[in-house]
Amino acid sequence: MNRFDPESLMRAAIAQARAGIAAGQSPFGCAIARAGELIAEAHNMVWATTDITAHAEIVALRRACQKTGRIHLEGAVVATTCEPCPMCMAALHWAQVDTVYYGALIDDATRSGFNELHIPASDMVRLGRSRVELVSDVLSAECKALFQEWRQTGDAREY
Repeated sequence: MNRFDPESLMRAAIAQARAGIAAGQSPFGCAIARAGELIAEAHNMVWATTDITAHAEIVALRRACQKTGRIHLEGAVVATTCEPCPMCMAALHWAQVDTVYYGALIDDATRSGFNELHIPASDMVRLGRSRVELVSDVLSAECKALFQEWRQTGDAREY
């Protein structure tokens, strides 16, 4: 039995995004569960690590793989506060996660000043023939509100 329904898992991702905002990072969070266990969670670490690839999904995948000792995470479900960018969607595909739930859209991130590639995750899945299931609109209002919370801190930078 999975104790992490999509909304519960997304709330963990939102909490991570808020922790990132408090730490001076950008407003993105991710949580990964498998077999009813939370195996990883993270927020963006781009500025903290001076690593442009340290998106919340990438950091969470790295932690999940280290915890499980495996590069493939079959059976895993992922909640991410924003639609995965192409880099993150590719990594989620390569990790072989089952399902990715997301709230805000790439366009929401763009409107908040992030330099996004306008390639929807659904296009990546379709064109790449990925088996990853994408589910949008999970707590989307709360996820979109993270951008405003971030802007109000005064730490918001152009991405």
